[in-house]
Amino acid sequence: MTTHEHGFGAERPRAERGVAGLFGDLARQSTRLFRQEVALAKAEVSSKLGQMGMGAAELVAGGLIAHAGLLVLLAAAVLGLALVLRPWLAALIVGIVVVLIGAGIALKGRRDVATNNLAPDRTLRTLRDDAEWAREQMR
Repeated sequence: MTTHEHGFGAERPRAERGVAGLFGDLARQSTRLFRQEVALAKAEVSSKLGQMGMGAAELVAGGLIAHAGLLVLLAAAVLGLALVLRPWLAALIVGIVVVLIGAGIALKGRRDVATNNLAPDRTLRTLRDDAEWAREQMR
């Protein structure tokens, strides 16, 4: 009697399938799972690269702002030496504020770049889970 005569369609129920059929299913499911894991890894790495790019941009912006502050501090030193009093004090205060803002932005950018790991953590974790699942299926 064929499977069509039993009304099961093209596939036999799991209990009646042979080892070759089960290995075929395992191979198909493993291939599909591998493709999904690769897609997840690509998405995760792309996201982390975007975060690193933002941190690098903040580092550059912070460096430029700190450089502007340095220029103001230099101008304050020049004014201070030239006039010996008051106008340079205003320039000094502005320069210190600009340097502090720039340093804060640069430190935030450095922290964002330093703590960002490119390893696709979720993908690696699910690959370990998948390997464990495959081992259990072979038992």
